[in-house]
Amino acid sequence: MARVCSIRGSRVRVGRKIHRSGLAKKKGGIGRHVTKTVKRKVTPNLQTKRIFVPELDRFVKVKLTARAIKTINKNGAYATLSKAGLL
Repeated sequence: MARVCSIRGSRVRVGRKIHRSGLAKKKGGIGRHVTKTVKRKVTPNLQTKRIFVPELDRFVKVKLTARAIKTINKNGAYATLSKAGLL
């Protein structure tokens, strides 16, 4: 299964990390310089959960981000999962 949230659609993104070299001016150097940028992956906080849906009287197993779990707590399991097309 891919690293994608079932509700929000959050997925792994690609970002960049800036590499700097040199000694800071505060520490007696001539300053930090940007030498290169390196690609890195930014992964969502995914968790596999069994969520009980009282309207259907059963559990549903979904892969969610932490923010999607907060959405389910706020709006309810049935409303959120049906809006996402999982029920």
